[in-house]
Amino acid sequence: MAVAALDDVAALRIRDRYDASVPTVVGAVSRSRPVFVDDARFLRQQTDRPLKWALPGPMTMIDTLADRHYRSREKLAWEFAVILNEEARELEAAGVDVIQFDEPAFNVFFDEMRDWGVATLERAAEGLRAETVAHICYGYGIEANTRWKQTLGSEWRQYEESFPLLQRSAIDIVSLESHGSRVPMELIELLRGKKVMLGAIDVATDEIETPEEVAGTLREALRHVDADKLMPSTNCGMAPLPRDVALAKLSALSTGAAIVRAEQG
Repeated sequence: MAVAALDDVAALRIRDRYDASVPTVVGAVSRSRPVFVDDARFLRQQTDRPLKWALPGPMTMIDTLADRHYRSREKLAWEFAVILNEEARELEAAGVDVIQFDEPAFNVFFDEMRDWGVATLERAAEGLRAETVAHICYGYGIEANTRWKQTLGSEWRQYEESFPLLQRSAIDIVSLESHGSRVPMELIELLRGKKVMLGAIDVATDEIETPEEVAGTLREALRHVDADKLMPSTNCGMAPLPRDVALAKLSALSTGAAIVRAEQG
């Protein structure tokens, strides 16, 4: 997502040097115009329901780039944090209620995440009245992600690094994958007090979950997060899935969540 939006989010000149497929920063980055604001205004006109919008987080943006200007991942991340904040503020003004920043890089670069990653994320969300979300997944859609996940062993515990930091951060909601992954459910105890957007649908398979499977995932999560702070969701975006499969999965998510809500009274 970061690469697709990059030419609009920042004024970048791309040079055909080194790997031509990798966008390269060769000068100061800036935001010449809004990227998604017109789309948000249009969507706001179509519904009175709450709107959620996703943007790439600063650390994930810089991980898709080569930098020959700032020559510092941290400096470039701070620059993009300012740009993202500009876009987020305008999305909020257009009627967006929830703004999500996708930061899968938090599952990889632990030292940088601790040193400045969470801080740049907070800068991207600075001053927003809309609820803010940090979404951290293990990545989908490319062979490199698949190979990397095969090296992680029987338990994926990378969230142990990010959750304590995000629990203390200004971000309102933390979004994570759960269903079909090897993430130990007890790790979300590290977020106690935050809202948790829990992935109860696997977006890496066309197999349709049953409502009872979804309910089972949510019941297990309720051992570690308060019911009023648990938000059923999908593991990640559903764009790679056929439309009929995505709709069926969302139906299972809705029905499974309704089962657990009824149990909770």
